[in-house]
Amino acid sequence: MMDRLREGVNSIAVKIILGLIILSFVFAGVGSYIVGGSNNTAAKVGNVEIGRGEFEQAYQNERNRMQAQLGDYFSNLLADPSYVESFRKSVLDRMVNDLLLEQHAEALGLRVSDAQVRTLILEMPQFQIDGKFDQEIYQTALRRAGFNAESFAEYLRRDLVRNQLLTAIQGSDFTLPGEVEAQSKLLTQTREVKKVTLSLEDFAAKAQLSEEEINDYYKQNPERYTRPEQVKVAYIELSAQQLKDGIEVSEEQAKQYYQEHLDKYSSEEQRRVSHILVEGDDEAKAQAILDELNAGADFATLAEEKSDDFGSASEGGSLGWIERDVMDPAFEDAAFALTKVGETTGLVKSDFGYHIIKLDELKDSVAKPYSEVAAEIKQELKDQQAVDQYYELQSELEKVAFEYPDSLDDAAQAINAKIHTTDFISQVDAPELLKTPAVLQAIVSPEVKEDGLNSEVIEVAPEHVIVVRVEDARDEMVLPLEDVREQVTTTLAKVKGEQSAIELADKLVAELKEGKQGLLGENGLAFGETETVDRSSPLADVVFSMVKPEEGKVEFAQAKDLNGDIVVVELTDVSSMFNTMYNEQIAQQMTQANAQQDLSGLISILRKTIDIEYYVVTQ
Repeated sequence: MMDRLREGVNSIAVKIILGLIILSFVFAGVGSYIVGGSNNTAAKVGNVEIGRGEFEQAYQNERNRMQAQLGDYFSNLLADPSYVESFRKSVLDRMVNDLLLEQHAEALGLRVSDAQVRTLILEMPQFQIDGKFDQEIYQTALRRAGFNAESFAEYLRRDLVRNQLLTAIQGSDFTLPGEVEAQSKLLTQTREVKKVTLSLEDFAAKAQLSEEEINDYYKQNPERYTRPEQVKVAYIELSAQQLKDGIEVSEEQAKQYYQEHLDKYSSEEQRRVSHILVEGDDEAKAQAILDELNAGADFATLAEEKSDDFGSASEGGSLGWIERDVMDPAFEDAAFALTKVGETTGLVKSDFGYHIIKLDELKDSVAKPYSEVAAEIKQELKDQQAVDQYYELQSELEKVAFEYPDSLDDAAQAINAKIHTTDFISQVDAPELLKTPAVLQAIVSPEVKEDGLNSEVIEVAPEHVIVVRVEDARDEMVLPLEDVREQVTTTLAKVKGEQSAIELADKLVAELKEGKQGLLGENGLAFGETETVDRSSPLADVVFSMVKPEEGKVEFAQAKDLNGDIVVVELTDVSSMFNTMYNEQIAQQMTQANAQQDLSGLISILRKTIDIEYYVVTQ
């Protein structure tokens, strides 16, 4: 047998097949690293790449911002994969546009000096206490945001350069006084009108409906009275959050955990340090400063005069309190090797240049008392135990639901869960838990809906799963007339009522234009008081399209109000007076609109003239 296998492997045909398979792996796998950019690239603009990590961070920031603004509404939007794809694409598009503008600004020779960046940082209120720059707040804020001093300065520099271009575009736009005046006249014009309102509700109440009309309307509008496909669903859910409610943590367990993880509840050893930075590879300059220091020069004075870290230079080189794992490794090793306050290092080479570091103060590690962290520990242990139980029960649920697919009874018993059942539901009115796309897809799958089997275990949220089965199903159908008669008659009455109101309004307008008012009296109608209508009125489209009445005369027309009522309008006067108090605001809005149009045009041109490549990261 083995001999025959060896012969087969050595045959020419098999070697050709294996060769083709290997080539397919080369071009599909390794080739993806050679062609179309690396896995770490989200997009490429010209020769500049937008890193995948940078994009993911920007996407997460924008997602958090939208979540804070829109809450549950935004969460529901994120349940739609197509929306998520579009949302991620918009974030990447914005990053591409920003990079295009930066490159264009650089091509135009726009620059920002170190002094401008330094001034901006020192004046940012986020880094100040009582109006004064605070080095410790600055360093802490940068660490939390994932920046160091150099990368943050570069981020600000790019932003300032881009804003220079935006300011130039905005500053170059203007609006002529004649344009502002014309727009102001247009926006502030008003009309003096009187109205007769024909209430749709009143006309609907008076509508006479025959059985034939009801039947015809029902047959002509089957989509209005169609019940969607519906199913009765049974399901069981398993959630770590629910498991927490049944877990109790004793005082002894909490104290034991505290003793075993004492370092977790102890503050990090901290050191307050200062430094002098010489950027780049200028070791000679750094050595000269160190020589001055060793000769007795004051460290703070040297830092203020000669350090390239402008954020700390004005504070005598102080970086405030630092902990481990937050600074450059070489810097950190040297700083934590210092043991005496006032002691300084020699030259320390890091990715940013050469440092001379001075230890200003020491703060030893201190453990928090058990009483302060007892509640936190108990909650953590409860969370851990709940998660452990969850994954054990999830495995059991997967096994039992698969082994006994014709019922949820065994699965529910295995994890001590309750079986929930719904009435007949559709995708529109399903409970929120069942509206997850994966759950809806499982419910309509042939295995679950037609064969009556349990679904697979479906994750609906982190550490939250359900299993569903369809207990009964009914197809989409047009409901019998008797079941929807009230709905049909109500809708038809509104339709006929509106038709009657429109017919009466047409007659009224025609008669009024002839100077007659008999039809008004016959129907007990009269025009109301004079009203002033501006362009924000729901009647504006009709009223502002009416012909200006001649002196001493009026014009008539028919319109529809917001609630659907039919309105007969009498136009008595057209006001051409306008208020100049809004001219400045209107001019600003017009200029901003022009500037935005110019910016959109510039970005459109840049996108056409610069090579842009998107990689598959928006899915």
